[in-house]
Amino acid sequence: MKSQKTPFEIFKQKTHIIIYGTNTVAGRMFDLILLGLIFLSVLLVMLETIEGFDVKYHNQILFLEWIITIFFSIEYILRIICIDKPKRYIFSFYGIIDLIAILPMYLSYFFASSNLFAVIRALRLLRLFKILNHPHFSGQSLQLRKSLIASRGKIIAFIYFVLISCILIGSLMYVIEGKESGFTSIPISIYWCIVTLTTVGFGDITPVTPLGQFIASFVMIMGYGIIAVPTGIVTAEFAKSEYQRGLETVPNDCLNCGKKNHAENSKFCDQCGNALGKNS
Repeated sequence: MKSQKTPFEIFKQKTHIIIYGTNTVAGRMFDLILLGLIFLSVLLVMLETIEGFDVKYHNQILFLEWIITIFFSIEYILRIICIDKPKRYIFSFYGIIDLIAILPMYLSYFFASSNLFAVIRALRLLRLFKILNHPHFSGQSLQLRKSLIASRGKIIAFIYFVLISCILIGSLMYVIEGKESGFTSIPISIYWCIVTLTTVGFGDITPVTPLGQFIASFVMIMGYGIIAVPTGIVTAEFAKSEYQRGLETVPNDCLNCGKKNHAENSKFCDQCGNALGKNS
């Protein structure tokens, strides 16, 4: 006969379902609340840096920040309580990020508030990656990661070509334009080439000779093609991966989250609810 669960064990089980579960209404609601608070927290960090706004609404910002910090603190404690191996979570990447998310407000009591605390609080955005670990996103992110890995050789070769081109063109512009036009050294000329090639165009250095302007025009046109190449490489690998995935996937495999080994007569994924053998 099974022993009856204690109230604390029941509490741990329910808390685990809410915090770590993604298929329940409570779990989805918790993720949405967490998502909203993360964005609100980062927004408050940005508004704090606006001097006039901070002077006028400092108390309101501080009040909201404390509410968010208390929520994150309770969530951090509950995450430790409701899992079997707390140390694994505490010393994990996300565990450290969760701790960093709550420290600044408490530390502000012992140390003068500084811009460093604002930057640390902005790191809460990293917690979004944990929410994006939802089954609806995990299958797609895994496929994108595989495409990036598969195309890394081509991308590295392309970047090498771009760097060599920038060095050659920058050196050429240093000879053509000279120090009088602002091309005071080859590194500065390479900097100009990179800025022009990426179509940023700061305008702090500009060629004045006809030949220099002709080369600059060529670099600008070349820049449009260079920007598109890495995207095309990854897209081609992604499409290839999608095609192979469709060939290899059997009807009871989920194309949305990647879950396999469903029951033979299953029509929907028992992890994300997507129709089996179909993209969501």
